[in-house]
Amino acid sequence: MRRALENLVGGFFVTAFLSTFVNKVDRKGRVSVPAPFRAALADAAYQGIIAYPSMTDTAVDAFGRAALEDLNRRRHERTMDDGDFERALLGGDSLIDTIMAMAHELPFDGEGRIVLPPILMETAGITDRAAFVGRGSRFQIWARDAFEEHQKAAVAALRNRLGQKTPSSPGGGGQ
Repeated sequence: MRRALENLVGGFFVTAFLSTFVNKVDRKGRVSVPAPFRAALADAAYQGIIAYPSMTDTAVDAFGRAALEDLNRRRHERTMDDGDFERALLGGDSLIDTIMAMAHELPFDGEGRIVLPPILMETAGITDRAAFVGRGSRFQIWARDAFEEHQKAAVAALRNRLGQKTPSSPGGGGQ
């Protein structure tokens, strides 16, 4: 499922979201989107993001509206090219349809902030701090502490996996 989601959003456009930023969330759910992320979307017609609960993590997935429009265009063209007019008109891709139903348009205010809807904050456990995590063509918004734990575990697992495959490591088939 993770691969399907990454293929769903990845590769549609050249926007690159990199690095991790932690920003304060106020009582109204307002949080500043990191300047590099806003800069990546500066040329977009829609000045904001599309966000929905992640299907794979305790986080919020987000990207620019251009990715959503491209996704819809590609889906429509694919079904029309296949001659599946019923599917073109009625949908039928449960993953895309589910995400579309859960998605929120979050426009930037004059200070580069968005207002996180309560449902997204609850889903990710976000309270007073939000971690914006670059994922290439998309980004995620996490509760800061949850992301720190997730990242530590991910780095440890990756180091363990790489250590097991390194030819010069003990037990790894080295010299």
